[in-house]
Amino acid sequence: MSQTELDCRGLSCPMPIVKISRAVKELGVGDELRVQASDPSFRADLEAWVTKMGHALKSFESAAGVQTAIICKQA
Repeated sequence: MSQTELDCRGLSCPMPIVKISRAVKELGVGDELRVQASDPSFRADLEAWVTKMGHALKSFESAAGVQTAIICKQA
């Protein structure tokens, strides 16, 4: 298992999800993607995306205007 970092701070919807989609395609099953974003709608967009795509949202934190999520790629 490995963890990849993705910085989406300063990007507006839908770009964080577009970049996440591209990054997850490069991961192996069980690998994690740690994403930082500042878009206020990021959490709702991300939760809908992981549900639709069948991946797991392992954690989500928000502090000082930056949201950090860890996504685990599923089969």
